Amino acid sequence: MIVHLHLVRHGQTFFNRYNRLQGWSNSPLTQAGLDDAVHAGQTLKNVRFAAAYCSDTTRAQTTARTILDINAAQGHDVPQLQADMHFREQFYGYFEGQDMGVAWLAAGGPHGAPTYAKIVEQYGLAATRDFLKEADPFHDAESDAEYWSRVEGAFALIASNKNLHDGDDVLMISHGNTLLSLMQRFAPKGYDLSVRPANGSVTTFDFDVEAPIDEAITVISYNQR
Repeated sequence: MIVHLHLVRHGQTFFNRYNRLQGWSNSPLTQAGLDDAVHAGQTLKNVRFAAAYCSDTTRAQTTARTILDINAAQGHDVPQLQADMHFREQFYGYFEGQDMGVAWLAAGGPHGAPTYAKIVEQYGLAATRDFLKEADPFHDAESDAEYWSRVEGAFALIASNKNLHDGDDVLMISHGNTLLSLMQRFAPKGYDLSVRPANGSVTTFDFDVEAPIDEAITVISYNQR
């Protein structure tokens, strides 16, 4: 059974604006971020959602409710929003709220890769998580294995929804690094992944809820505004 996932990156937050790592920490939407949410809502206003999911962070819930409010104003019956920690962004541990440049220097510098881009180029995306956990003095930051175990749990939650039917549309509010990670895993070629997805952008996946996760996702579009 295939459901169509509409993944929206939440609206811009103050941490986004200040170039700070924002994983499980909460930072409210800026006015531009509220506008991002409205823009996404207008883009998706004619989609009839059978289910809606987001992380339990304020930025994700505000974005989701804005989209669903616009959808309801079109006369659609909207589903109850389900907020769950499995949909959160990567956890950066000690580096939550840290300037991105400083954090990635701490993670990659000892390995000769002083920026996020250099870590990915030289060691791959998984190393960005493992190096950050290594650099975290408390080792609270998620490793690559810990991260994917949690994120796969989010897809398992969607797959377990017995009210979904073949061809249904599902809203999923996501996060910048998670969207990049999903794209790297399921569509590493054919898309420009050198730039982070825009706040309020829409990425579309077809998700086979009955297939093993590595075979379940087909990317239809990425970073659409």
